[in-house]
Amino acid sequence: MAPRLLMVKADGSVLIHADGGSYKPLNWMSPPCKLTEDGDVWSVTNKAGEELRITIEEVHSDTAYELGKDPGLIKDGVEAHLQELLAEHVHTFGEGWTLVRREYPTAIGPVDLLCRDADGKHVAVEIKRRGEIDGVEQLTRYVELLNRDPMLAPVRGIFAAQLIKPQAKVLATDRGLECLTVDYDALRGMESDILRLF
Repeated sequence: MAPRLLMVKADGSVLIHADGGSYKPLNWMSPPCKLTEDGDVWSVTNKAGEELRITIEEVHSDTAYELGKDPGLIKDGVEAHLQELLAEHVHTFGEGWTLVRREYPTAIGPVDLLCRDADGKHVAVEIKRRGEIDGVEQLTRYVELLNRDPMLAPVRGIFAAQLIKPQAKVLATDRGLECLTVDYDALRGMESDILRLF
């Protein structure tokens, strides 16, 4: 026995949460399912006949709340938005920069931005909200592939993100890639430093 948060949602799902563990429940039953109460025991059965049995010793709080119609969720600051803003304001990488193409196609997937710097040399830009090692690996593969094309080479790479983890910066630097911390609000027109190159 332990204190637990039991959540019964309108869609029929039942979730059991502890105070730790972030957003993940300790146990759950996905809809459609049937909840029956027999004294201090709840039985939750799903369509496959699997059963989750919850024994309740004491109730600290019992609250019901109708959330109403779901208006949907609009995320702000996702990678697609960063890509759009950097494509529109490519000059923030440097004076004289131009955009060649967004989502530049390659055999291993599209490069977020392919640009030309002030000297006319190609630059592949990989954009993430949170810059981690896997993003650096992805950009490394793109740069290696693009440098095989004599029409594009030499191509260098920039790893751009709102936050770049220290390990990712070390790996990027080791691979000859630049890291760029992007201020999303500044790109949208607010006053602050837009970019910091490392």
